[in-house]
Amino acid sequence: MGKTRLEAFSDGVIAILITIMVLEMKVPHGTDLSALLPVLPVFLSYVLSFIYVGIYWNNHHHMIHTCKKVTGGILWANLHLLFSLSLIPFATGWMGENHFATIPVALYGVVLLWSAFAYYILQTLIIRSQGEHSLLKQAVGSDWKGKMSPVLYLVGIIFAFWVPQISMLSYVLVALMWLVPDSRIERAISGTHEA
Repeated sequence: MGKTRLEAFSDGVIAILITIMVLEMKVPHGTDLSALLPVLPVFLSYVLSFIYVGIYWNNHHHMIHTCKKVTGGILWANLHLLFSLSLIPFATGWMGENHFATIPVALYGVVLLWSAFAYYILQTLIIRSQGEHSLLKQAVGSDWKGKMSPVLYLVGIIFAFWVPQISMLSYVLVALMWLVPDSRIERAISGTHEA
């Protein structure tokens, strides 16, 4: 099967997720800057989640670009990833509205961990369908960022029950790790075009 519909559907879902997140930010009542203070936690949650969804969109685009074909398993794994990402707006809103309280911060970490796991499953199925010498397998290599991210999410989930600020720091660190575009796939693709 071709990958065009998978890409188009994924792009559409991710665009909707970003739209839903921004619509959750309510316009403050008041005309001075102090009116913005109550919505600051919601805004900060939104910024972090926007970055996360952007990172997933960027890396998903690169990963799917390495596919020659998609299988039924890849389609279902992609839907699993999109489902986990679709929970980000809820977790974001709950965390921001409750000013980074323990349970919302822990749930946010669970959603991030679940999304990382779903991405890993999709990546694994693509590699399996394309073969051990696939472009994606060559590009991913040891995948230290992919292995470190779940560890930091777990740290964040655990610390949410004692010091939620450490949890948020953990989530921000993962985002910063991935914020710099992952050029492994781009290098692997350009290497095949040069050969």
